[in-house]
Amino acid sequence: MAGEKVTIVEVGPRDGLQNEKRIVSTGDKLVLIELLARAGFRRIEATAFVSPKWVPQMADHDAVMRGIPPRPGLTLSALVPNEQGARAAIEAGAQELAVFASASETFARKNTNCTISESMQRFKPVLALARTHGLSVRGYVSCAVECPYEDAIQPSAARWVSEQLLDLGCAEIAVADTIGRATPDRVDAMLAEVLTSVPVAQLACHFHDTSGQALANVDVALGRGVRIFDSAIGGLGGCPYAPGAAGNVASERLVRHIEKAGFRTDVDSAAMDLAVDVTISFRSA
Repeated sequence: MAGEKVTIVEVGPRDGLQNEKRIVSTGDKLVLIELLARAGFRRIEATAFVSPKWVPQMADHDAVMRGIPPRPGLTLSALVPNEQGARAAIEAGAQELAVFASASETFARKNTNCTISESMQRFKPVLALARTHGLSVRGYVSCAVECPYEDAIQPSAARWVSEQLLDLGCAEIAVADTIGRATPDRVDAMLAEVLTSVPVAQLACHFHDTSGQALANVDVALGRGVRIFDSAIGGLGGCPYAPGAAGNVASERLVRHIEKAGFRTDVDSAAMDLAVDVTISFRSA
């Protein structure tokens, strides 16, 4: 439908920067987030409350979350691995939490040092804490289509993990092509399966662009009724636990692609381009 709203979740400050080798200063992160908010992004994943030992770029998570001025209509989220991270994020002012599971057992062990089932147990107190504070929780399903260690992932595996996250109380499920190797036909098969369990209004898609297929995969998801997509300004990103993964689909490309297709994003393209310019200095040498 022409003019139908598509929500863009800007993940550049977290998923985008976490894989950059050069440490980006807290001040520069805050400038970027402010520019993104001015451009009209209303959901921004600002940081991750994870161990600096494993993700050095997120060591300043508390300062970043506390340093973002309140803005009407803006929701700031934080990725959290466990109850400790959730408590810290809430204390710092996070308005939404995100937890991350995987459809691949091998990736789960390498990324979180536990099995998929064990990760679900870790999330239970996170969801309970979020309910106490009236916050929603997003559940990521990493490697929903392809895994750097197991190759093709069965659609049923992505559906099962999505079901577990819904049952725990996640308000939104984001299925992710973590390494950017998914093809449109395989994305379609995965979505067809996941949508048997997850209402389309609660489903988001997170595509990386390693193989240049991200926008084609977006089109498949749009055709399936998905109206929430993740992207990173300037195409920042990758994954420290996914060898060979390139950046997220670039916000500027995604916004223009979706609007050309007749949808609206409510993002100001000119203001967005100012944020793109800032990302140039973040790139690793």
